[in-house]
Amino acid sequence: MTSRRRCEGEARDGTIISTLLLIAANVLIPISLLIFATGFFPYKPLLAGLAEYGTLAGYGDPPQSLHLTSCLIRDGAAMPFTAHATSPTVTMPRLKAITTGSVPSFLDVVLNLAEGDESSTLASQDTWLAQMKTKGTGKLVMYGDDTWLKLFPGTFDRVDGTTSFFVSDFTEVDHNVTRHVAGELKNDDWNTMVLHYLGLDHIGHKGGPRSPHMLPKQQEMDSIVKQIYTAIETEPHLNSTLLVVCGDHGMNDAGNHGASSPGETSPALVFLSPKLKALQTSSQAPMPDVDDFQYYTAVEQSDIAPTLAALLGFPVPKNNLGAFIPQFLPFWSNNDQFQLLMRNAQQMLDIITAAFGSQVLPGDSPASSCDDPQTEYEELACEWQNISKATRVTNAGDGVDPDWIYPMTKWLRKAQGIMSGMAGNYDVEKLFIGQAVAAVAVICAFAAAFTCVDDRAVSFIPFMGIVVLYGIMMFASSYVEEEHHFWYWATTAWFAILGLKGAKRGFTSRVSHGLATVLMVATTRLVRSWNRTGQKFAGEPDIVKMVLQTNPKLLWCLVSATYVWIHRELVYGFNGAPAPLGFVGATGLALAAFTFKAAFTYEDAPELVVDLVRSMLDMDFSRGATLISRARAVFFGLGVATACAVYFALAKKRLSLSSTATETIHHLYTLLAMTQSRTTNIPLFLLFHIQYKFLSAQDLSLIELSTSSLLLQYMAFFAFGGSNAISSVDLSNAYNGIAGYDPTAVGLLTFVSNWAGPIYWTSATTLVLLRKRKAGQRVVLRSHISLLTVFTTCSVAAVMAACTVLRTHLFIWTVFSPKYLYCIAWSLGQHLVVNIGVACLLFWLGT
Repeated sequence: MTSRRRCEGEARDGTIISTLLLIAANVLIPISLLIFATGFFPYKPLLAGLAEYGTLAGYGDPPQSLHLTSCLIRDGAAMPFTAHATSPTVTMPRLKAITTGSVPSFLDVVLNLAEGDESSTLASQDTWLAQMKTKGTGKLVMYGDDTWLKLFPGTFDRVDGTTSFFVSDFTEVDHNVTRHVAGELKNDDWNTMVLHYLGLDHIGHKGGPRSPHMLPKQQEMDSIVKQIYTAIETEPHLNSTLLVVCGDHGMNDAGNHGASSPGETSPALVFLSPKLKALQTSSQAPMPDVDDFQYYTAVEQSDIAPTLAALLGFPVPKNNLGAFIPQFLPFWSNNDQFQLLMRNAQQMLDIITAAFGSQVLPGDSPASSCDDPQTEYEELACEWQNISKATRVTNAGDGVDPDWIYPMTKWLRKAQGIMSGMAGNYDVEKLFIGQAVAAVAVICAFAAAFTCVDDRAVSFIPFMGIVVLYGIMMFASSYVEEEHHFWYWATTAWFAILGLKGAKRGFTSRVSHGLATVLMVATTRLVRSWNRTGQKFAGEPDIVKMVLQTNPKLLWCLVSATYVWIHRELVYGFNGAPAPLGFVGATGLALAAFTFKAAFTYEDAPELVVDLVRSMLDMDFSRGATLISRARAVFFGLGVATACAVYFALAKKRLSLSSTATETIHHLYTLLAMTQSRTTNIPLFLLFHIQYKFLSAQDLSLIELSTSSLLLQYMAFFAFGGSNAISSVDLSNAYNGIAGYDPTAVGLLTFVSNWAGPIYWTSATTLVLLRKRKAGQRVVLRSHISLLTVFTTCSVAAVMAACTVLRTHLFIWTVFSPKYLYCIAWSLGQHLVVNIGVACLLFWLGT
């Protein structure tokens, strides 16, 4: 008796220790991520104050030019360019580049999503807006994207901002800008007017660049340019106006942006003025399509700032890394051209000196040091020394040698490339502290798993193989970009292993198990082929592009079958309520969800809607209802149904012979996930259900079930079109039921939209655990969570290590930094909130 009590006490002590270790590991995850992020995404040091014209010996005052007006490219009155926008291609960092000429921090990707963030303000920085305000020749006005108001608080004298995140709105966001244009063109009290239209961007997010809404919107924008151009020609007070038409970023084939594909990094840039005809530089327009989007001369987006400085007559902003666009040089004499480029170069020298010290670019370094420069900075210093000598010779003569322009322009471009390519001023100490905390979390997670998982050691080999291979993969940019292949092949191989495991059964059982395994592998193959993702093969044929979009009837057959299936599951689930009431409730909820998705698709992509669905919408009792009202009705119904399911669970009532309250909640979530998914992805949930049935029928150990859950979560994420690029974040369903921008609601809906598949598999895995428990098997949810925590802590540590080791890598901002942001989302959102929080709640309700 005493021995048994001692064993029970030791078991309790072991449980307490493992629980404490597990809690510690998961508490350390967000701490390590936060510490590392503050060192990896610091704000860059900036030169304070506004730039002023310095003296340039021998050449007098700085040159001035007539202000430009708008005209047409084909007439030679406009100069078009392809403006390269460096990653991240989202609005806030791109506006920083355009206005300061600098290269923004990747942290601006996060700040771009924070509607209330004020830490990213440029109010104290030198920008061409600040310079124009300092000139005091007129007021500054702004209409459109309120990101400008966050960046420049108190700068504009007249404003009307519109949130940029309400992507469901194609019209009001632009009408709100256009309604001010006519009046402002009559006013003569302003010197700068910013008009930031949002419709094209919103259409791209919702339907992609080939959306039927795109062409009408482009025509609308063209009419705005014509309106402004006509006013400039006819209004005397506008005859010195420069019209610059540009995009802050482009978009990829899916209509998203944020990464570094050619479509995202190649926005248009046009300087318009009838006075440009004097340069005799007419261009072809429109240009034929090209894959790399390089239609005109390529310049950097940061080049806008120094070019505006020259054309509008103010000093180049202090933190500028842009180079004056040389196509405008013929407006000035040789001496003035020298002034413009030399002032641009001296401003760039100030940036280099602030970053590396005065010893980097000495005025007179020994000639021998330039015989074999060891670094790109030494090469830059030697080239500058040669240019300086040539300049002194030029000053001794009667004028500026035109041949001097090319080497100076080349030097500016090289300095721009070197400084723009700097990885950043990392706080290395914080990077290592963050990794140390992550390492402690790894130790705690392994210790917790060791004390609470009872499976044989050999069972851990597949799971640990995934952990190790995933960690190694994080150190290669190509593997990070194409991460989905790892999960696709690992999942297929894992199901094959589970199939071989059942080969020891009797003949009949072995045949049925073999057929089930073949079905499982075939289903997995379909899931893998649903959406092409990654970088190399993102535009290649897949099931969505080649089958569903080209065969709308098949698409709606599959979508309808999915809704019929979920309706059946809900009807059985609600049998705990009075049967007629349960049937009516499930039917009404399923119909509301289906008609919302049909109306949503008809609004966004009418070419995908077949006549039968259109007829259904015409006969629908809710016809005429807005998409917002339809979505709110679905969400309300889901809320009521979930409350009923929870009530039955708490009342310890079974809903039917085959379904528990937890299963009903799982199906309700599935309906929510379908509502938050693209229409073409809805049939994936039918395939997931087949996979779920296979898993629930297997006699899996805990480690095998946890391995299956991990693989299926990641595979589902990529199957929905996700990737490690910021541009793959799907915002098309982020505003369902929302009339205005609410960061909490939008953030939640965005997460559900993009992690719909992984959340499904968390819920499905919990159901399998509950079934095992009800079958009399010993099931400890803590053991399952400890295994997932092992993977999460190891993945966090690996990503941190990769970002630290490769912080000077060419792709640090385009590949590894986005991966770190996704690591945060997986660790905090999917692991802590879903895999732990949601799973514990469902498990508690089901027991």
